[in-house]
Amino acid sequence: MLQGRVGRAAALLGAATAALAATTVVVNGTASHAIPSTLYGQMFEDINGGDGGLYAELLQNRAFQQVTPGDATALYAWAAVNGGNITVIADSDPVSSALPNSLQLTIPSGASGSVGFGNEGYYGINVNSSWTYNASFYYRFPEASDFSGDATVALQSASGEVYASAQIPISGSQTTWTQVYAQLTPSTSPSSTANNFTVTFNSSAAGNTINFAMFSLFPPTFKNRANGMRIDVAEARYIALLTLQILLMRPSFFRLPGGNNLEGQSAATRWIWNNTVGALVDRPGRVGDWGYINTDGLGLLEYLYWCEDMEMEPFMAVWAGYSLDGTSLPEDELAPYIQAAIDQINFVIGDPSDSSAAALRASLGREEPFSLTYVEVGNEDFFASESYIYRWRDFAGNLTAAFPQLKFIATAYPFNPILDPTPQQYDNHVYQTPDWFAENSFYYDDFERNGTYYFQGEYAVTSTNASDLYGTTADGRLMYPTIQGSIGEAAYMTGFERNADIVFAASYAPLLMNVADGAYQWTPNLVEFDAANAYKSTSFYVQQLFSLNRGTEYLPSTLPDPSGTVFWSVTSDSSTLAIKLVNYANTTEDVTFQLPFAVSSSATVTVLTGDPTASNTPTNPNLVTPTTTAVTIAQAFNYTAPAYSLSVLNIELS
Repeated sequence: MLQGRVGRAAALLGAATAALAATTVVVNGTASHAIPSTLYGQMFEDINGGDGGLYAELLQNRAFQQVTPGDATALYAWAAVNGGNITVIADSDPVSSALPNSLQLTIPSGASGSVGFGNEGYYGINVNSSWTYNASFYYRFPEASDFSGDATVALQSASGEVYASAQIPISGSQTTWTQVYAQLTPSTSPSSTANNFTVTFNSSAAGNTINFAMFSLFPPTFKNRANGMRIDVAEARYIALLTLQILLMRPSFFRLPGGNNLEGQSAATRWIWNNTVGALVDRPGRVGDWGYINTDGLGLLEYLYWCEDMEMEPFMAVWAGYSLDGTSLPEDELAPYIQAAIDQINFVIGDPSDSSAAALRASLGREEPFSLTYVEVGNEDFFASESYIYRWRDFAGNLTAAFPQLKFIATAYPFNPILDPTPQQYDNHVYQTPDWFAENSFYYDDFERNGTYYFQGEYAVTSTNASDLYGTTADGRLMYPTIQGSIGEAAYMTGFERNADIVFAASYAPLLMNVADGAYQWTPNLVEFDAANAYKSTSFYVQQLFSLNRGTEYLPSTLPDPSGTVFWSVTSDSSTLAIKLVNYANTTEDVTFQLPFAVSSSATVTVLTGDPTASNTPTNPNLVTPTTTAVTIAQAFNYTAPAYSLSVLNIELS
């Protein structure tokens, strides 16, 4: 890099052109640093977006995990059909020690018609005639019966119209658990997602009691992964619904298992990696840190396969002795948790002949290691910075000794407190107002170039009210990203590229929100979804435009005015110059660009702009979308940036 830092190189260039108008941008022809391949990625926090979202399982409360038997709330998402008597019991002979509860159905004597139960899914089930669904469940009779007949498994509307059904033979002599399967191919694709998965019996089963456990209903999954991620199928090819949105941003990394959901409300309720791998019946699940139950069907192995399938690098966190109840484990109690972190890493990259955790991975069908470079030690440990001094020392010290090839990321404030060993990477988080982001595009410019690198692991505009960033929507909290907020984020992101010699990665947060839930744990989010659709926010388009046009080298130019409203970044690769121009003002701005080399006269400009309060919502999902047009330019050219806009000019190098 020129003189060791971008800010200094750009400042010299800016001084040389000070006589020019403030809206004139002179671009240097010499790259000052590379753009890291990891610069733009995704942070996944399991807030309203894992179970029922990214994870393709369609049945909610499928295994009655972490519920109180006999309590009516244990039946959430389930309902009786035609007089069936259902309750959740603590089974005397459970399907596994991890899943102690089962659903008990009693079919009344004298019952007629189809009697049983149904599941409404995650606020609906998308029924698609081009899909074949894989259904399964375990059953047993608590006492032997002479019953021999069929269970009818079906997908049907809330009013009872059957779209697909299959018969599964059921035997009353089966007093131990057995798993049964069926495939369902709907005859039509209803427009409504108010549909149910049902299991029913005819009158020949009257008077019988049957126990059920571990239900599952999967549509086709991304790349046909068993227990995989949600997709849609269209035009005879796989197109991801949620996965497509992420693919469209072309992220380079995926942060997992994500933020606060790692930590637990206590050490006992933390995310435990080995509880998330292996057979589904051996995963107990947990009450997540956002108030709902995590099935952990979306576990460590599923994350790793998905990263591989999506060509993303995993940024993996290990639990580091702090819980959300404010408790930090004392130093003399850390040893087993350090070993758990070592085992977790070995599960990902270890040699099966040297590590039992790696041998477990091999036993699950994956002999070769996964790719792993970055490991976060904890999450947001600025909340317990004093205890992080010894926790970082013990975790990072032992993990570095065991895995010297890996890079470990600290999660306290940079250099506050002073940590030993000195972190080589820090994770920064910020949630703020649109104005704050626009005013802080130079946030990283004055950071020392001392061998330390930074991961902007979470950032987003959450509110227009600087005094109440996490309050209600009535007090400024955003339900969905707005143009003003997204353009403010874009201004801030130009600073990532200008300082990409020390900023190696950045990820907006959070990623997903199920809008059908109604009980929103966090707003706003990058992508909203329901049972059938995914909705791209204005911030989604900002992330996409930066990621797709990141380039490989940063070219210094005249510096923007840190207190102004117009910001830019210029990057290039072997064939293209990309200029990202942000106008955070309610009026148009004229900018003149002077390039140091000849370029093709043909270029394109993609613009995201709109009313500052405009949002893409489920009722108006395409209110604001980017537009791309062809433009003619020269080595020096003028451009008028619309009010509240991000413009990306792609210019072919001649």
